[in-house]
Amino acid sequence: MLCLLTLMASAQSEKVDKHDLKKLFKIMSGTFSSEAQALRDSQYYHIKLSMTPLWKERTDGYWLYVEQAMAQMEDRPYRQRIYHLYIQDDTTIVSKVYEMLNPEKYLGASKMTDLLKPLTREMLVDRQGCAIYLKKRKKVYYGSTPGKECISSLKGAVYATSEVTIFKDKLISWDRGWNEKDVQVWGAVKGGYAFQKL
Repeated sequence: MLCLLTLMASAQSEKVDKHDLKKLFKIMSGTFSSEAQALRDSQYYHIKLSMTPLWKERTDGYWLYVEQAMAQMEDRPYRQRIYHLYIQDDTTIVSKVYEMLNPEKYLGASKMTDLLKPLTREMLVDRQGCAIYLKKRKKVYYGSTPGKECISSLKGAVYATSEVTIFKDKLISWDRGWNEKDVQVWGAVKGGYAFQKL
């Protein structure tokens, strides 16, 4: 996947507009699974990823509530986030990442969306430096976090990186943590997780 990102980055990115933003939002909305990859390669886990539209009345882009869990523990997600999709400039869409102050209140909200009703913008915490900056090339959206700006303390890391490639029916996501010597300390080693849209 890294080769794909590098290849795309070297090519000129295409212009994006509100139609691309809406298309990306529709692609990302829904449930995804890495089961096919896990069956092919035992180094990857079967993970479920759910992205649920949130605050549809807002006019500042699109918002998604995100849960990520091991398939056998779908009711106990290890990651809960809010993504805010918006256009930054004529070639860049940003997927800004937030945490919630009390995430346990929203467990299972991907299936029980009423749980999200009390959630407001003021209850979010900006994960500074963790936004993903997406470009478009041949109907594919691709991007990453900038440099070493996404702080992480998980498993001895000091920063994390995320690289994403989004196709119309799947997305590839590669999250990794790095220590102060730029040695990887968590995350997949060979490449990103491939999530098929269900």
